[in-house]
Amino acid sequence: MAATGDPQRYAARLAEASALRNAGRVPEAIAAYRDVLAIEPELPDSWYNLAWLLRRNGEPAEALAAYDEALRRSVSGPEEVWLNKGVIQADDLLDPAAAIAAYEEALKLKPGYLPALLNLGNAYEDLGDREAATRQYRTMLKLAPDDYEPLARIANLCRPASAEDAIVREVEVACGRPGVAVPVGASLHFALGKLLDQTGEFDRAFSAYERANQLSAASRPAGIARFDPDRHDAAVQALIDLPAPVALDFPPAAIQPVFILGQFRSGSTLLEQVLSAHSGVTALGELPSLSQIAAGMFSPYPQALARASPAQLTAARQAYLKAISKRRPGLSGVVTDKRPDNFYHVGLILRLFPEAKILHTVRDARDVCLSTFFTHLSEDQTYATDLRHIARRYKAYERLMAHWKALAPDRILDVSYDTLVQDAEAEIRRALDFLGLPFEPACLDFHASAAPVKTASVWQVREPLYQRSSGRWRNYETHLLPLLEVLNG
Repeated sequence: MAATGDPQRYAARLAEASALRNAGRVPEAIAAYRDVLAIEPELPDSWYNLAWLLRRNGEPAEALAAYDEALRRSVSGPEEVWLNKGVIQADDLLDPAAAIAAYEEALKLKPGYLPALLNLGNAYEDLGDREAATRQYRTMLKLAPDDYEPLARIANLCRPASAEDAIVREVEVACGRPGVAVPVGASLHFALGKLLDQTGEFDRAFSAYERANQLSAASRPAGIARFDPDRHDAAVQALIDLPAPVALDFPPAAIQPVFILGQFRSGSTLLEQVLSAHSGVTALGELPSLSQIAAGMFSPYPQALARASPAQLTAARQAYLKAISKRRPGLSGVVTDKRPDNFYHVGLILRLFPEAKILHTVRDARDVCLSTFFTHLSEDQTYATDLRHIARRYKAYERLMAHWKALAPDRILDVSYDTLVQDAEAEIRRALDFLGLPFEPACLDFHASAAPVKTASVWQVREPLYQRSSGRWRNYETHLLPLLEVLNG
């Protein structure tokens, strides 16, 4: 459709909007695209770009509305718009049913659209529907037999009886194929390690995991800095050096935040799933809000936090609460924010939420570190592909958490993974007492919860409690000398 506004005026602003988007200046780019669309609303690509920016800015509902405007104006590649809408529903709004509907719309427009099939399988995994997820991944393999990422996903859904099972052989063959893309090779080797671990082939499993981590490190984008243990220690020391927070008298909020934090693989997803089964708790998954506030409102962090005024802290508190309300409008009561690495931000939590409680998940250090090495974490977790780096980061984390607990002992409760799997009711009661909530038997049947799970622990928390992961490190003790040397040093 032809432009109806002032062409020169909106063209100049459109060029500026594009430049701001490319420069990563998200709020300014959003304002520029809104100006453009106020002048000339019949620009589907601008609606698409606005939606993309709104999602990056933590405004998922507004992003969905902008994507709808792009569709209404016949944007090219509408299947990609439906894909993006599905991702928002799944990751930001925690609505897997709406995500599945969006991916299915994408597939109606473009049958065999591989990104939609992949995300559809992932959505079924979030819901614990193993068979439906496997169907999507098998469909992908039929359409693109040389793309082995779906095979890695299928392998992670399996529990073979022996190392001779067909799925083990299928993954082993794929691992040896020439020309497999490095990131996909990493996924395959992580999957192979998991299969071999499940069958008791521990030496072979460790070899697969070693290769997986080598490939994962090799596929890391050049712009992501390598983990520097000394720099990390210095950053932790800067957090420890923060002055003790001064309690501020904030107006009461409709929500009561509970922060679940600790090491990755320490039981945080399990604890969140237990609490999600309680009638008085809403689980919100891993929220990015605290780290975004730290970086965006207190830069340089944490130095700027140390000198923050009451007005700045009030604004930051409101920004966090607003981010939650955008995800779940009208939400009230106890909500959980399960972001393990928020242990870096306990000082921020204590300042912004003097009423909040913190559940700190703890587990045997050797099991945690081994499980970290065995998990395909996101590429920004650069420490996770090296045993010595995992141990150095763990030691720094221990030091930091000891500081936070000395600073606010009544605000932080350690919840032990090993105790939880051995005496579930006692540990659950202890956590609920700390939160001021009555015990509910449904918490013991957490694995039947319909709450979506979006972490590497998705299948573990779909099962009743088991103890086979406690002491798991002993199966690999001969391979863990670099890790143990640092932990014991």
